[in-house]
Amino acid sequence: MRAVMSRKIWLDGSIVDESEAKISVFDHGILYGDGIFEGIRFYEGRVFRLTEHIERLFLSAKAILLKLPWTVEEVCEYTLDTIRANGLKDGYIRLVITRGVGDLGLNPYLCEVPSMFIIASGITLYPDELYENGLEVVTCSTRRPTPASLSPQVKSLNYLNNVMAKVEALKAGAKEGLMLNEQGYVAECTGDNVFIVKNGEVITPPVSDGSLDGITRQVIFDLCGELGISIREASLTRYDIYTADESFLTGTAAETIPMVMLDEREIGNGRPGELSLKLIDAFRKLVRSEGTAF
Repeated sequence: MRAVMSRKIWLDGSIVDESEAKISVFDHGILYGDGIFEGIRFYEGRVFRLTEHIERLFLSAKAILLKLPWTVEEVCEYTLDTIRANGLKDGYIRLVITRGVGDLGLNPYLCEVPSMFIIASGITLYPDELYENGLEVVTCSTRRPTPASLSPQVKSLNYLNNVMAKVEALKAGAKEGLMLNEQGYVAECTGDNVFIVKNGEVITPPVSDGSLDGITRQVIFDLCGELGISIREASLTRYDIYTADESFLTGTAAETIPMVMLDEREIGNGRPGELSLKLIDAFRKLVRSEGTAF
């Protein structure tokens, strides 16, 4: 049998074998979900929007008063080092920073030094046929937390809300679940931003409705500008998705993928739409031509 190569992990300043990548049971990232993360993709030897991802990581840290001993430039280089150590050309980075080791109490100021680890690996979020034929999605009863509790712009390790919504979707036989905010407006899916197309115009919920201002979401705005496609933010209800001409989802891991059904209602003709496919093609070309080489 072919031996499975062990991954190399960047952990607190060193590249170690995954079997040696360990953190303390007293780390507040484990005890309380006190930490932040980023997911980053790389294609054909280039990391897509690396600086933007790391800058967002630092903004998340600032929002939760997590002081980082590294610079943006250093974390970018550590990320590239991790990819090189694993000999990968295409894949996914998961970068996690925890509050660090403390005691059995909520006080974050007892955690003297944050801990960071970086994983480089392959990822397949959805099978190829779903990118070709589109996703069927269901609405989850689990609501997106209000921005008054914790801003959705903070990519924190507190992901149980999304996990439970994902469980709902999977138990309903769907690969993805739509999450609403407390007012009943569309926020996002469990891991993706939501877009619809109506009368030739692309529309997505504002981040104030509970969505993350995703990096891929921002790319879609850029591509629409380059392609002369009208795009705007507006609060959406499920009715707006049910009656849309097309719909698609975006995310770092998912990339861009058509949504063709919501709650057993076909969106448009139940097939990936022309404008959605145009943007998906433009996105795929962009990620393979732009990025930080390693």
